[in-house]
Amino acid sequence: MAEASATETIACTPDELLEFVLDPERYAEVDRKIGEIEWVRREENSTRFRFRGRVPGLPGPMPKIESRMTRTPGERVDVVLPRVRANLLVNLVSEFSASWVCVPADGGTTVTRTVRFAFKGPAKWLVEPALDRALPADIVDELRQAKAYLEADTPVDGAL
Repeated sequence: MAEASATETIACTPDELLEFVLDPERYAEVDRKIGEIEWVRREENSTRFRFRGRVPGLPGPMPKIESRMTRTPGERVDVVLPRVRANLLVNLVSEFSASWVCVPADGGTTVTRTVRFAFKGPAKWLVEPALDRALPADIVDELRQAKAYLEADTPVDGAL
């Protein structure tokens, strides 16, 4: 399994951060793993979207997949690749999960971003070493960009 986590404190509320995450078109501005987005379907605490993903350390984009994000208000967003036709090939060779876990902190929100890929069969030996090298830096960069984006965009507690 390839897994990476990073933690950052961002000057926003947990709900502001989680709302940003649930908007894949906005979040794609800070996450290179999200390529071309085909569609987005949003409900109150969940978002499904179809997109062309990129896997850090691997060349080129992946096939289009569908992702499902579910929010626990004020606390976290969890991501999975549901068992749908668009994900048939990806789900045959791998398992994916990700999360953003938020804790209120002085000056904003401390968020821990975690991404996990578990490949099956020969893909495990071919793909996971590249992910082990590239994923940690990608996650750190993603959180730094999210911090810059949110702190430039969102006043905390109504401050100007």
